[in-house]
Amino acid sequence: MATKVRTDPGILDKIGNTPLVKLDSLSAKNVTYFAKLEGHNPFGSVKDRAAYWMIKDAEEKGKIKRGHTIIIEPTSGNTGIALSGIANLLGYQVEIVIPEKASEETKKIIASLGAKIYETSDDLCPKVGAGTDQSIALATSIASSRPDKYFSPNQYSNEANFLGHYRGTGPEIWKQTEGKITHFFTGVGTGGTVTGISAYLKEQNKKIKTIGVQPQQNHLIQGLRNFEESAKPDLFLRRENVVDDWITITNEQAFAAVREVFAKEKMLVSPSSATVYAAMKSYKIDEGVVVGIFADDGRKFKSLYAQQKVFTEAEFDGALKEARHVSKIVYM
Repeated sequence: MATKVRTDPGILDKIGNTPLVKLDSLSAKNVTYFAKLEGHNPFGSVKDRAAYWMIKDAEEKGKIKRGHTIIIEPTSGNTGIALSGIANLLGYQVEIVIPEKASEETKKIIASLGAKIYETSDDLCPKVGAGTDQSIALATSIASSRPDKYFSPNQYSNEANFLGHYRGTGPEIWKQTEGKITHFFTGVGTGGTVTGISAYLKEQNKKIKTIGVQPQQNHLIQGLRNFEESAKPDLFLRRENVVDDWITITNEQAFAAVREVFAKEKMLVSPSSATVYAAMKSYKIDEGVVVGIFADDGRKFKSLYAQQKVFTEAEFDGALKEARHVSKIVYM
């Protein structure tokens, strides 16, 4: 699946400005639903934005040096892919600490982008706060042991993660909806996406409602966290008041939504994107313009979908051939 990444620095200019696509299966007379397709970023996910902003911010502050610094980060997947790819282009080595439960495709992509991988046996999405999981603990230990050589962006606290969405994704959504957005849905991991976008949108119109989407406890949704079993990251805590309401989606609902989105929209989406779709479908809205963040597409999850009986491998291959809105990503 994964091949060596192209080395054109112009790839970084393609981060952002992702398409907003109408969801006909959810839209009705007085309410229109849209998906913001973050899989169209060059390394395939919404995390391209945070990774790029965190690296550039560290460079501007003199915290890292090309050809010298090793960037290390704990991640459940997409941030690892984004950091590995972007750092590769900018001249940095990368080491990624990832839960072994992350999809095999995700780990192969990270390795193909030149990063060294450490696997840990903790939960799918590393926990933050007291009693942190092994992924965060290991990355922190390695970075602190050689501060002259290692740098950890720490996506769970780094303000550049927030700014990438406050200055990028939020304004894009406002422009793409011509300022008509009334409701915003997104899954929550580090908190950068939900707080950055919501803070911007609410400055434009304080009546816009933000709905945070979380998976069930002991979930199988790579990239999202349930705040009943995991502490809220510092980045989220700084602005958690931007979330007006929460909805919890089960594993069963999420994986059923993967099939539903393909059947009704001919889109092959990731588990986290399907979780957001399921939340949008379940949350009653009579009138307005609704936008949900689809953080990535489904290409990294063939093995997981076979395991969860979402698609057989043959069905997955067929769906990928039929799928609409499939982006060109640099590691394919």
